[in-house]
Amino acid sequence: MYDDATIMKRVCAGEYLLFDELVIRYRKRLLRFAWSKFGKFSAAEDLVQEAFLSAFAARETYNPSFAFSTWLWTIFLNLCRRHYKREQRSPREISHSSMTDDVVIPEPSSSETPLQIALKTEQFALLARYLHELPEVQADALRLRFFGGMKFTEIALTMDCSLSAAKIRVKNGLLQLAHRFSEASTSEGDAS
Repeated sequence: MYDDATIMKRVCAGEYLLFDELVIRYRKRLLRFAWSKFGKFSAAEDLVQEAFLSAFAARETYNPSFAFSTWLWTIFLNLCRRHYKREQRSPREISHSSMTDDVVIPEPSSSETPLQIALKTEQFALLARYLHELPEVQADALRLRFFGGMKFTEIALTMDCSLSAAKIRVKNGLLQLAHRFSEASTSEGDAS
């Protein structure tokens, strides 16, 4: 169909229903990001919906010389930060069980068994928990890279940092995750 910038131009010209195409393109990635950050699918859905409503309301501010994805992710990341700060004011303990509440994993392919689906869900919940333990900028950079499918230049623009800072955040986050997963597998091995 149309690229993102063309759709936004047409939306700004009054073809509002075309915005649905952008929702379809970005919704799943935004949901994965928010779910991994907040651990509740209902909160993730609310944030994603709020991001799309904000983007639609601010449609006239979109500059087509920049990528729509970066503009949308910037709006979304700012909403997530505000939500995160509100959550920090009323802290709650994140437990493994709370990370699996309201879990929604994308529709499995027909070749996946129930066991494979359960393992995938458990692995995603564990990853979300480990991401929560990282410094926020590293975790968000990883979420943008792997859940959002963003390039480093897009991450830098979205997070308002330099390209090298975006790369360092992703690299350091990956190193810390690898260390954490290594610790977990070592302790599981010791327990058997």
